[in-house]
Order: sequence, then structure tokens, then C-alpha cells
Amino acid sequence: MLDLKRIRENVDGVIKRLNQRGEDFSYLHELVKHDEERREIISALETLKAQRNATSKSIGKLKREGKDIDEVMATLEHDKVTIQQLEKTLTSLENSIEKTLLMTPNIPHENIPIGKDEDDNPLIKTVGDIPKFTFEVKPHWELGPELNILDFDRATKMSASRFTVYKGLGARLERALIQFMMDLHSDTHGYTELILPYIINRKSMVAAGQFPKFEDDAFKLVDDRDLYLNPTAEVPSINMHRDEILTADQLPIRYVAFTTAFRQEAGSAGRDTRGIIRQHQFNKVELIQFTTPEQSYEALDCILASSEQVLKQLKLPYRVVELCSGDIGFAMAKTYDIEVYIPAYKTYREIGSISNAEDYQARRANIKYRPTKDAKPEFVHTLNGSGLAVGRTVVAILENYQQEDGSVKVPEVLIPYMKIDTIK
Repeated sequence: MLDLKRIRENVDGVIKRLNQRGEDFSYLHELVKHDEERREIISALETLKAQRNATSKSIGKLKREGKDIDEVMATLEHDKVTIQQLEKTLTSLENSIEKTLLMTPNIPHENIPIGKDEDDNPLIKTVGDIPKFTFEVKPHWELGPELNILDFDRATKMSASRFTVYKGLGARLERALIQFMMDLHSDTHGYTELILPYIINRKSMVAAGQFPKFEDDAFKLVDDRDLYLNPTAEVPSINMHRDEILTADQLPIRYVAFTTAFRQEAGSAGRDTRGIIRQHQFNKVELIQFTTPEQSYEALDCILASSEQVLKQLKLPYRVVELCSGDIGFAMAKTYDIEVYIPAYKTYREIGSISNAEDYQARRANIKYRPTKDAKPEFVHTLNGSGLAVGRTVVAILENYQQEDGSVKVPEVLIPYMKIDTIK
């Protein structure tokens, strides 16, 4: 959530920055008007309540003096009705302001590249060589069934489209990758492991910036507690410290969490309908950091390096791009995408996003820290990054490590987990 004071003090500047996202945010002028009206009502209420209290105190004195109190009582009743009307208007204004703020995205970082969509994302670097095959490569949606390690048809039969059954060495590969990633980030990179709930309440979804903007993409449970399936470990992880005041010496806090994620993929009809690139259910390892504002961009680089290390150790070719203003996520100020090379597509596909939300999520979740013992609490900065999307890593391994005989070599770093060197 944006700082209302920041909007109030420089609404034109905020609108200009937000418009870099490719939308029109001039409605914030109306927000400022509502805020001015809200503050005027608050002032009027304080004056009226003070006057009413003083008038109430005078009644006893008037009675002792034998004076008529009818006029005073009429004034009190009038003030009571006026106060009720003003409080009703105030509640309506505050609800409108909150709704507007919840639907307004984060302000892009001042140095973010300006662009319309993913075609305008500048390339930061490319790592590793694209494999050269002496045979016609197969996509993973063919390799998987042929190796009897992925079953799309039975998954659709038991569930729906965009689900997959992992079988045998396919299931072991998925499990091996999860274990490898969690070990790497906890043992080498110093993150604390979390096992999180897969069911999340509405307040948690709002705090992380998922709701109300992306409510159509969530799986809602048939339950009177307003619960949802977890769309990403970012949501429960961010809410670990909701409504808390941390101390400076606790920061940075670094978490790594593996969860199964669930998404409706409401806006992706017709996209990636084959294979496991875009699923309703997928496994993901997520990196989360809570930092001071001064630490956050150093932490962003740190998370990026940790995520890259997964692909480096797997020896998979990838590249890093910085998302432009028109492509950046709703709650984020700055984002890097890691894209792995997928031979069947003959291009790179996203396998992880590394983002800094600055204080946007912290304001929604009310997460603060005290810079010093006696200092006024300030909002932390929150960051998250894929470390990585497990299913897409499976895709990258199957396609990049495929052999002419239809088998798939196991990346060296995974052999201790897989206990074999070839899937065949």
C-alpha cells in the first residue's frame, strides 16, 4: 500500500511515476480530495465532541441554579445527530480511500527501465551456452510420457487440464530438486527453512498484495472462514511478521520455504496448454527477506545471486532481464526475471522472479522495526525471489539434458539425490 501522506504531498509526481506502468492513475486526484474531506470531518468531529462535552458538563450547574435546560438539551441532541451523520460520512470516505489504496500498485523504482511489456525488458546478462543437438529435440510433453515419468492424460482424468502426475523417476526428480534447492539455500546461503500452511486467509492475501487485484486467480475454499489455497510461498512468508514491531538487530530476516502453489491462471487461456510450464498446481521454492530500507537493494542482489546459483550448479543456460515499468508486478518496485533456455521453444522462459516491494507490503501487513531502542517504529522493506520454480526446472533438465536415444542425463549435482545418472 502506498503512503497516503506521500500521495497527498506530491500527487502529480506519484501519478507521473505510476503512469510509467502504462495505465492512467489520475484518479488519485480524487483520492486526495477525499482525504482532504476526511481530515476536515475529523477536525469538525473533534470540535463538536469537545463542545458537546462542555455543554454536558454545564447541565448540572444550570439545574442547581434552577435554570431552564431545554435549549441546552436540544443543542446536545442536534450535535448528537450531526456527529452521527459526520461519522457515517467519515466511515464511507475511509472505506473509499482504503479501497483505492488497495487497488493502486506500487510506485516503480526511479531507475527502472521504461517500457510497455516484456519486449522492452533489457537484458542484464546471459550465462551458459545453448546446447547443440545432432538430433531432433523432443519437447518435455513428449519425453515425459515416453519415459513413463509424466502422465498428463490421467491427471486430467482425475482432476482437470493443467495438472500433471509425476511417476517413478519423474517424481524422484521433482523431489530431488526440492531437496537440492532447500539444502543449497539453507546450508550455503544462510536462509532459515519454513514449512508453511497451504491454506491462507483473506487478510494474508490482502497484506501480500494478492487481493483485491488478483482475487480471480485464487482458488477459494468452500468454507465460512474465507480461506484460499496458497498461490505462492511469498504470501504466508510475508505474513509471518504481520502486525509486529521488530528490532533492528533482528534484521535482515531470511526465510526459504517450499510450498505447493495453486493458481487459477485466469488470464492464460490458450497459453502453454501442453506440458508443465503453466499449471494450476506446482511446486516452488521461495526466498524471502525482511530488511531495513538501507539494506533492501543489497538484499535484492543477494537473492538474485542465490537463485542464479541453482541454475549454475545444474549447468543450465539462462539469462537475467530487468522488468520494465509496464511489465513489473503489482506490488513490486523493482524486479529481475531469471529465464532458462528451453530447447522445444527455442527461447528462454521465466523460471524465477526476484523482487523488492520496498515498504509496500509492509504497510499493508503493518510490519515495522525500531532503528534504535527508543526510536519511532518504521516500516521494513520486504523482498521475495523464486529459488526456483521446480516444475519449470524439471522441464529445463528434461529438454537440455536429453540424449539421442530418448534418455535424459541427470545433472551431476543431482546424482546424490537421484541415486542414478540417467533417466531411461
